[in-house]
Amino acid sequence: MKLYFHPMSGNSRRVLLVAAHLDVPLERVMVDLPKGEQRATSHLDRNPNGLVPVLDDDGFLLWESRAIMQYLVELTPGQTLLPTEARGRADVSRWLFWCSAHMAPACTILVQENFVKAMTGRGPPDPAEVSRGEALFSKYARLLDEHLGGRTWVSQERLTLADFSLAAGFALAGPARLPLGDFPNVRTWLGRVQELDAWKRTAPTLPPPARG
Repeated sequence: MKLYFHPMSGNSRRVLLVAAHLDVPLERVMVDLPKGEQRATSHLDRNPNGLVPVLDDDGFLLWESRAIMQYLVELTPGQTLLPTEARGRADVSRWLFWCSAHMAPACTILVQENFVKAMTGRGPPDPAEVSRGEALFSKYARLLDEHLGGRTWVSQERLTLADFSLAAGFALAGPARLPLGDFPNVRTWLGRVQELDAWKRTAPTLPPPARG
């Protein structure tokens, strides 16, 4: 299987985390986002949205990171990242959808303003966007922090796709200046995820900021 990805992409990181945890071999093909390769016809033929990641499993093209996460799990006998019984599966799916609709978009605003702009030389952060991102981040991080009170993992009291999906959104917490300081339960949980072998094996090397 081939994975078209970018190492700084949180969506790509989600898939890489699951593949590493399950020992699913993936041939990595980098799509250079700053150079606009995601807009090339060859990539649009794989994903008409012009985004990464995209999984190519012998001609079966699958985009949307959480769909790819679930697909890799379904291919892996004996996996424990996604429950087989209905309520447990629904609970994990609940957090996957919540991450996609709320937490990840809030993180993305600050990643774009505080990290991507600096890396690509696109100018300083927009204060209005930073303020909007911080407000949204705090709103949803507070919900997650309250949920994690007294819990080790997000769902099912074990590591699941929910943890990998959410943690990938916090992967650039430092350079993106995500305001995690007021959320001790999130920070403790994130530290737990960061100790996992899969996290360490998929950590990208941050590029230097663009000059000029």
